[in-house]
Amino acid sequence: MDTSKAPRPAGIGEDPPLVALLLAFAAIYFIWGSTNLAIRFAIETMPPLGMAAGRFLIAGMLMYAWARWRGAPHPTLDQWKGGAISGSLLLAGGNGAVVVAEQWVPSGLVALLVATVPLWMVVLDATFVSHLRPSVSETSGLIVGFLGVGLLAGSPGVGGGGPEELFGAVLVLGGSLCWAIGSLVSRYVENLPRPTMLVATQMLSGSAVFAILSLGLGEYDSFTLSRVSSRSWWAFVYLVIAGGLIGYAAYIWLLTVVPPSRVGTYAYVNPVVAMLLGWSLAGEPLTFRSGLAAVIILASVVVITTRPNRKMARSVGQASEEWTT
Repeated sequence: MDTSKAPRPAGIGEDPPLVALLLAFAAIYFIWGSTNLAIRFAIETMPPLGMAAGRFLIAGMLMYAWARWRGAPHPTLDQWKGGAISGSLLLAGGNGAVVVAEQWVPSGLVALLVATVPLWMVVLDATFVSHLRPSVSETSGLIVGFLGVGLLAGSPGVGGGGPEELFGAVLVLGGSLCWAIGSLVSRYVENLPRPTMLVATQMLSGSAVFAILSLGLGEYDSFTLSRVSSRSWWAFVYLVIAGGLIGYAAYIWLLTVVPPSRVGTYAYVNPVVAMLLGWSLAGEPLTFRSGLAAVIILASVVVITTRPNRKMARSVGQASEEWTT
């Protein structure tokens, strides 16, 4: 496909207000960069999977109502199926791994491991979808990226503190793989609803899966609302409103007024914000080893997502909508 002849999104080429641009970029940089720490605070006194079920149920209902108010039609049964499949992979598989792993792994390091999603997407797309061989620079980026993950393994917070930390880190990597698969499903499955309604169906479907898993694992057997701390409640509200709605609205608006390559820079900033917030507000470890691993992993992601004229290079920088919400 010749993208040079493709129609631009409405708004490209116009001059949006500078203040609006700054606020929107601040939302996807700092709000999305802070959601990992908010998840950690929320699950301090809330059951992890139950918290995720409630969070995405509320956000999904609000998103669905907003889409309908703007004139979007009700999704068809086939569209619900597509949203359920992709939503289960993205949210229950991807975000669910993050929620569970943050019981043992620092939020900043979780965000850094999540940054491997573009690496998985290139591998999966080349193997199962487009069958395009990665270029030399992309292959180099993949190798360097996974070397960075290897350097991170065993550091404080990612295995250095015992088997639970190592299990959590492996879980996040598995969740990254689920997220990459779900992103490819969202990209290539036909007849999906328009983006806002697609996210709503994914959130609602993911919420149902989270609720089933939570009930099946007995999370609510000894849970009472009176035990939930005020910090967990505020974190939960923040995840629903700031992470799920404000951040997403800012993301969608930015895609209509600036080139996607600029919007995709949030994928490089979020892990850095998450690591700094975790270190400053939650006392999470920030060592030379983890800092070096961060530089290596993020450099590899930059190489892959800025590679010109590659089908996946244009899309992997935008693969984290719901993950980072």
